Amino acid sequence: MTKLKKGILILGFLVIGSVLFAFRTDYFEVAKQMEIYTTMFKEINMYYIDEINPAKLTDTAIKNMLNDLDPYTKFYDEQGVEDVKINSSGEYSGIGAQSNYYDGKLIIIELFKGYSADKAGIKVGDQIIKIDNILVEDYNGKQVSTLLKGSPNTNIDLIIKRQGKLLNFSVKREKIKVDPVPHFQLMEDGIGYIALDRFNDKATSSVKKAFIDMKSKGMNKLILDLRGNPGGLLNEAINTTNLFVPKNEVVVKTKAKVKKWSETYKTRNEPIDLEIPIVVLIDGNSASAAEIVAGSLQDLDRAVIIGTRSFGKGLVQRYRNLTYGTKLKLTISKYYTPSGRNIQELDYTNRNGNDIPKFSEKNRNAFKTKNGRTVYDGGGIAPDIKIEKAERTDITKALYKSDAIFNYATNYYFKNESIANPDTYVFNNSDYQNFISFIKQNKTSFKTVSEKKFDSAFKTAKNENLSNSIDHTYQNLMVQLVAQKIEALNKNKEEIKEHISNEIINRYYFKKGEYQNHIAYNKSVKEAVKVLKNEEQYNQILKNGRN
Repeated sequence: MTKLKKGILILGFLVIGSVLFAFRTDYFEVAKQMEIYTTMFKEINMYYIDEINPAKLTDTAIKNMLNDLDPYTKFYDEQGVEDVKINSSGEYSGIGAQSNYYDGKLIIIELFKGYSADKAGIKVGDQIIKIDNILVEDYNGKQVSTLLKGSPNTNIDLIIKRQGKLLNFSVKREKIKVDPVPHFQLMEDGIGYIALDRFNDKATSSVKKAFIDMKSKGMNKLILDLRGNPGGLLNEAINTTNLFVPKNEVVVKTKAKVKKWSETYKTRNEPIDLEIPIVVLIDGNSASAAEIVAGSLQDLDRAVIIGTRSFGKGLVQRYRNLTYGTKLKLTISKYYTPSGRNIQELDYTNRNGNDIPKFSEKNRNAFKTKNGRTVYDGGGIAPDIKIEKAERTDITKALYKSDAIFNYATNYYFKNESIANPDTYVFNNSDYQNFISFIKQNKTSFKTVSEKKFDSAFKTAKNENLSNSIDHTYQNLMVQLVAQKIEALNKNKEEIKEHISNEIINRYYFKKGEYQNHIAYNKSVKEAVKVLKNEEQYNQILKNGRN
């Protein structure tokens, strides 16, 4: 054997040895930490003074561990796995109502038109007190809502609290199919409108069905509304894009640490239409799969994007099976649009506690669309035409996180037997002032961080018998805080009015009514119609771009 061959062989062994050593070092560290946790868990379980709940303790440990990663990496217990299946398929057996559990209460937050809950007379805002023989307050945790699901054609008895009164309902469970297209409509001048609010496994087929229906009635232009769409299945995003772009076109690429998970996804089918002018509507709540559709249609110069910058989720998750029927949804790669951009906004890799830097605050990289237009990575999909909005204040953000608008809409519904049709209803300035009055009168519905802290400090002073001398000052301070809170909300008055309008319309006309109202009054829809009517402007944007 020559010296050269010996040298190559030795070098090869050194490289392999280094890799194995690194693997073993990593494996040893993982095994070490697992053993530490296992022995500690045994000690706590055997010797801690009080009885512990092993499942709850482990769940807490898992959640705290995942909190240091990103918000998309999640652990699902057996029931959580079932919920994942429902979200992906859009089908389950239940009463046709969405509920939310918080503060020990189970509240109906949405009804699906025509299903058993709606037919029985259950309303949004109803609080479920008892499910068959189970009191909600006695049930431990959010999984109480799963009791509403079950085998089709089985009855469920409910005791519901509404406006202070207890009501009894007997409702039959049935197969529920959640349509990802809550509304489509042929508008003026042959402009079709399709609202797509999620990417479950029926997204592409539902969009295709709506498209064909309107095309047969004379549609020659299309608005695809992805605002508020949080995403969903990657394949459905690719197939939805495929409806309007040629076969074998790159839609998205993923890059992962594990090489086999790095893939290039191309369209696999013949499109249904390559010529129809398209406008895609996006906003700050358009995320993930919705951004793949918007980003690919923008990069391929197949559609004009209108609205506000999208959410910025450029991370891909995959489910990994764990023991005992549990699953881990794990971030395994980043996705890139056809031009090569990753539009992830938050940089979780370089987080510092709760401080997560934004890619949009760094120097962005420029990319080119198929026609040579310049687009940028980081911070979501930037629209070709931006709909200007007042910058959302921190107080407005806090309002949206509270239940103030939900509670106001509930009161509004029970005070008003009917409202105008969705295409004519307007939540006007007078209504907005009523909402402000509601906030002032119902202080617990919406408190800012400042109000909560001052309130807590005053309670502490009371406990220490120090409140008498500062009571008048405290009351004046709270009045000033409320005034400033209202002033901050007024900066986003138009946005808040639209938000409340959607909530109210949904009570009378369901999700479909919200979109009918958007068609009549929404700025983004009006701008889309304007652009589609102006063929020269539409083509100019796709040729040269406009920001």
